[in-house]
Amino acid sequence: MSSKKIPARKDVPEKDKWNLSSIYKSDSEWEEALKSISELTKKAAAFKGKLGESSETLLAAFKELEAANLVMETVYHYASLMHEADEDDTQAADRYGRAIMAYTQMQAELSFVEPEIQAIDEEKLRSWISKSDFADYKIYIEKLLHLKQFILSEKEERILSLGMQTSQTAETAFSVLTNVDMNKTFGTVTENGEEKPLTETTWGLFMHSQDRKVREEAYKKFYAKYEEHQNTIAALYAGSVNQDIFSMRARGYKSSLDQALYSNKVPLSVYHNLIECVHKNLPALHDYYKLRREMLGLDELRHYDVYVPLVKSVKSKTTYEEAVEICRNALTPLGKEYTDRLCDGLLNGWADRYENVGKRSGAFSSGCYVGNPYILLNYNEENIRDVFTMAHEGGHSMHSWYAVHNNPFMSYDYTIFEAEVASTFNEELVFEYLLKNAKDAEMKKYLLSMRADDILATLYRQTMFAEFELKTHELVENGTPLTPELLRKVYRELLELYFGPEMHFESNSDMEGLRIPHFYSAFYVYKYATGISASLALAKRVTNGGEKERQDYFEFLKSGGSRYPIEALKVAGVDMEKTEPVQAACDEFKKIVAELRNLSDNK
Repeated sequence: MSSKKIPARKDVPEKDKWNLSSIYKSDSEWEEALKSISELTKKAAAFKGKLGESSETLLAAFKELEAANLVMETVYHYASLMHEADEDDTQAADRYGRAIMAYTQMQAELSFVEPEIQAIDEEKLRSWISKSDFADYKIYIEKLLHLKQFILSEKEERILSLGMQTSQTAETAFSVLTNVDMNKTFGTVTENGEEKPLTETTWGLFMHSQDRKVREEAYKKFYAKYEEHQNTIAALYAGSVNQDIFSMRARGYKSSLDQALYSNKVPLSVYHNLIECVHKNLPALHDYYKLRREMLGLDELRHYDVYVPLVKSVKSKTTYEEAVEICRNALTPLGKEYTDRLCDGLLNGWADRYENVGKRSGAFSSGCYVGNPYILLNYNEENIRDVFTMAHEGGHSMHSWYAVHNNPFMSYDYTIFEAEVASTFNEELVFEYLLKNAKDAEMKKYLLSMRADDILATLYRQTMFAEFELKTHELVENGTPLTPELLRKVYRELLELYFGPEMHFESNSDMEGLRIPHFYSAFYVYKYATGISASLALAKRVTNGGEKERQDYFEFLKSGGSRYPIEALKVAGVDMEKTEPVQAACDEFKKIVAELRNLSDNK
């Protein structure tokens, strides 16, 4: 698959595709399942207005709800995977569209369930779910009760639900503006004597160019165009923040942050401690930027110099099968059962290995309660990063595998807060393994510089984003409207704080704060930073520990949705309510930078 010619889906060998027969053995079997959803939904909907009659009635309703939701999840999952593998396949697109329509219809017909359950007298409801017959549904119901104090009357909830689509207007408009309208107007960049289009996608490629003139031209043209639209984009982001605050005040939360963290029982201190701890460790980040300037041989470091690789890609070729064996060896601390199951899956039907025409770019892991956890890759044997991607997605898949096999359907799914732990845990083990077995200093430098950039992007950069979100929401909560000038001022102050004295910014570098799509899903990005902090701590705990530490980690993987995320991570052996995991992650970054500096100085 090293050929530059990208094959059509029909020309990809079967061994290189995922085998979806663990979900449905054929498209016709999927069609039958899709048809059954309507009847299953009707059976569940027949309990409308009756859920509070008795424990027997509620239990019977839950069995019907479970049956309907299980089939719906499986139908959607199969259709989604088929569509992602080849978006040019009209039949796959049709199946995917019909699955979404079925899901939307089912959600509408069963929308009565949660409000009706929460309307049941809590003492009576708790006595019902204490019975062994409710074992599969108890956790789901308890999580509904946790949210009860912020649920409004049926009429008020209906009004809020009617406004859900409208509430997405700011995010939708931002996406259309930046990815469609503006994307046509960035112009071109001259590279190797050739005029190349500058777009949202190619901008990242230009920022990795070894030619500094290319980086500078792309950077300045890109942000100049954003600056032309600053008033519109600022208004869209302000609208998104205002929507968050409207919801917060309507439901009675103390703050927007409180609303975002409450459902998963994440204390506010976790968010604040993250920012505080990273602030204390900014000197290590500033030292890295100084090293970056020195290794790039620059008199001054500019914002368009922060993404170019410090070490040019080392020539190495790792076949798909060799990458699987690297994962097997690197993940040895997790035991033979874990590595055998993962590697067998990677070699036998879990993974869709290589690029084909119409296939989604990038990589992901996707699992449901039925069948195997599947992995989409676009593996390139000449890019060592793809070995890390395989391990990362494999971590997600094994997390899903253990969650499914140790929990009932209604409480198997884990939160986003936990999701990045198992994946970045595997990345850390692969990094340590490859570094230990590196054949020369150049490969070590390459691995260290790549790992430093990864931790920087996930820990420091996401924390800076999280701090920006907190500041903007607090400004509006305290009565200060968000103007373009204020948003840029707040973001520039954070840029100067985080990048330190080595960095020289352009007059419009603060426009970066107005181009981050994640900001339209408020208080999401901090989970990347807490996730890598937890995974680095756990990787060290497992590799330096014994059987108890390993089993503690597996207990976390098995938790699924049976515990709230902070509790689940405590079981694994890391307490995210304390600053120690974040400090340990900062220390690991500092250690990597020191090793990189030592190798650079020796050269």
